Formats: sequence, C-alpha cells, structure tokens
Amino acid sequence: MKIAVVTDSTAYLTPEEREHYNIRMIPLSVTFEDRAYEEEVEITTKEFYDKVRGAKVLPKTTQPPVGKFVELFEELAKEYDEVISIHLSSGISGTYQGAVQASEMVEGIKVHVFDSEISCSPQGYYAKKASEMASKGASVEEIIRKLNEMKTKMKAYFVVDDLSHLQRGGRLSSAAAIVGGLLQIKPVLHFENKVIVPFEKIRTKKKALKRVEELLGSDCVKYKRLQATVIHANCEEEAKAWMDELDEKYPNVEFQLSYFGPVIGTHLGEGSIGVTWVEKI
Repeated sequence: MKIAVVTDSTAYLTPEEREHYNIRMIPLSVTFEDRAYEEEVEITTKEFYDKVRGAKVLPKTTQPPVGKFVELFEELAKEYDEVISIHLSSGISGTYQGAVQASEMVEGIKVHVFDSEISCSPQGYYAKKASEMASKGASVEEIIRKLNEMKTKMKAYFVVDDLSHLQRGGRLSSAAAIVGGLLQIKPVLHFENKVIVPFEKIRTKKKALKRVEELLGSDCVKYKRLQATVIHANCEEEAKAWMDELDEKYPNVEFQLSYFGPVIGTHLGEGSIGVTWVEKI
C-alpha cells in the first residue's frame, strides 16, 4: 500500500523539506486589488511584506480551488493507493473542506483529509511525521492515530503587533466583544477549538514573549524531548535572537526557525512572532 502526503502552503515547509519528505503542496493565494498570487509559488514572503507596506488596502486571502485538489489527487492516483491530505484549521479557512469535496470527486485513490486545527509549523510537523511513517510502511490508520496523538500535545502561542488585521479578516474569535479592549495591549494568542482566541492579555510585547517562554518551560519539565519552532512575520533578526536565547536555556528542545508567509501574514501583520512545540517522538 503506497501512501502519498499532501499539505498546503500555510505549513511553510521549505522546498528542501518538501523534497526530502516527498510532500506535495497545494498553494493558497493572496490578492492585491485585481492580482492574485499563489504563495510559495508566485510571490515570496519578502515580496509580500514589501507590497503590503505600500498597499492602500490590505490583501485578501483565497483557498485553493477544488479543481486544483482534484487535479493533484488524480495525478497521485497513477502512482499511489491512498493520500493523507493535511491542512490548516477548518476554523479559519475553507481549504480543509475543499480537500474533502475533491476527495469525493476522484476515483482510483482513497483520500483521507486531516484537519490540523492549527497552521504554520505545527501543520508541517504533522505532514513530516505522516511522511516518515508512510516511508516505513505504516498504514493510514496508524498514521492518523499518531497525528491525533500529537494533536493532544501540540502547543502554539504568538504575539501580534496589531490586532486590527485579525479583526478585519474575521479570524479572531469573538472579535466584536473583545477587540476594542485588546488593541492597546499585546495579547498572547493561541488556537482553541480550531479558531484563534486570546490566551492572556499582556501589556507589552517583551512581557508577552516572556510569558510564552514560561509556557514552553513548563512543558520542558513535562516531556523529555521537544521539537519547537520560532515563527516570525518579517522580523527574522528578532526571532533568531529569541530562538538562540531559548536554545541555550532549554537543551532538551530541538529548535528551528520559520516564518508567517503571505496568507497567514495577511491576518497577523508584520512584526508578529510566536513559538510552537510538540513532544519529539
């Protein structure tokens, strides 16, 4: 039984990672006025943030057309028996549902769509784990079971400079009730029940990042080994410095650096930074 692994561009896996793990990628898009760009394909992250700074109106984001999924699944059917398709949270995008629709339209291959209930590097963790297990002969059932186990231990916290991006994009849960009071502070945000919600309200970015570090430290005591990613929205120098501090403080954590690309960056805004982690298994 040969299993293919698919994810979307918001996992922000590098081309080298996708090649190494043999993961296929479906891109989401950002639209500036009348022009749409497929992220990771037609626009780089640096080009995106440069364009946003000069734009009069924030770009819009678009999920992949169902036809793109159908085309990819039909291509994979020539070589594979089954597909595990892993996507960003269904609570913030219709991408997952688009993959489900496409799975019902193809023949000759069985497609299993997995809702990561999150995005960015954690989504990539799932895709890489699925690929590792598939290459070692694990069944789809075994892989999905492992991904669901990872989900119970997955953590992700991030701090944004300006909540208005999330407010306008409708990605912040209960925005109408809370956004007015939050705009003057730097809340720690996280995913809960598939959507982005405030975790704690903190006055400064420095204190907010310190709080995230405390949360990471708690799990460092709980688990023998963790894999973690510091993620940034076009503030690489700040993120790298923070990652180096964390790396020195927590020797049982394997750190890497990643980024909020165009689609997620549209909703979080430049200057956002966060960290995600899961038990390394």
